[in-house]
Amino acid sequence: MSTPEIRPANEADLPAITDIYEHAVRYGTATFELIPPDLAEMTRRFRALSDGGFPYFVAAIEGRVIGYAYAGPYRPRPAYRFTVENSVYLQPATHRRGIGLQLMQRLIAECEARGFRQMIAVIGDSANAGSIGVHTKCGFQMIGTFQNVGLKFGRWLDTVMMQRALGEGSTTVPAS
Repeated sequence: MSTPEIRPANEADLPAITDIYEHAVRYGTATFELIPPDLAEMTRRFRALSDGGFPYFVAAIEGRVIGYAYAGPYRPRPAYRFTVENSVYLQPATHRRGIGLQLMQRLIAECEARGFRQMIAVIGDSANAGSIGVHTKCGFQMIGTFQNVGLKFGRWLDTVMMQRALGEGSTTVPAS
């Protein structure tokens, strides 16, 4: 497999993004959604993130989208405005090839450039060693595990929380 291009996502990428996420919803435990959102909903979500000033990237090989990553608000209250939550999804055939790591590194750099100070990873399923490993390689620290908080595929699943400082982190207080 050739090296992917990591670039900002655009609306033309949304059908591929929707397909990747649909597979994750139907067959995986990284997301706790039970019904895959359609293209219209994925478009709404994309626009909300873009309009909110949050970064959204795709990994593409020969123009074909094989993965994506974005940051969004961690929580809606204003005091959280410098903290983001990340998401990364890949086509199953592209797992364990370093693409998730490349997406995360680009996402982290862009979040730092935009002035965000903390990034939170909310990882579905404590057995998701791939995601936990990528986040660890990117400097995330384990915060804790919420045990048995999601029910999917007839079994209880954990949520793993990891966190990473961005840029100056909490060493200074931003003007706004």
